[in-house]
Amino acid sequence: MKKGIHPDYHPVIFQDASTGKKFLTRSTITSESTLEWEDGNRYPLVVVDVTSDSHPFWTGAQRVLDTAGRVQKFEQRYGKRTRPTQD
Repeated sequence: MKKGIHPDYHPVIFQDASTGKKFLTRSTITSESTLEWEDGNRYPLVVVDVTSDSHPFWTGAQRVLDTAGRVQKFEQRYGKRTRPTQD
C-alpha cells in the first residue's frame, strides 16, 4: 500500500442506540466521545441506530407482507390484466 493516502484504521466501539449492546471493531470513523473497554483501554465510541442486535431481519421480528391481499386489491381497482397474444 502507498504511504499517506489511506485513512487511519483504528479500533472503535460501536453501541446500538436501542439495545445498548456494544462491540469493538476496527474502522476509519472518528468520534469525540470515548469509552473504556473490557481490556482497560479507551476507544472512540460511536452510537448507531441499528445493528444486528436490533435489526428486524436478525431478531426475527420481521414483518410478513400480505401480497395476496395486495394483488386482490389491485385486481378490484383495475380489473384482471392479461397479456396480449403475439401473432
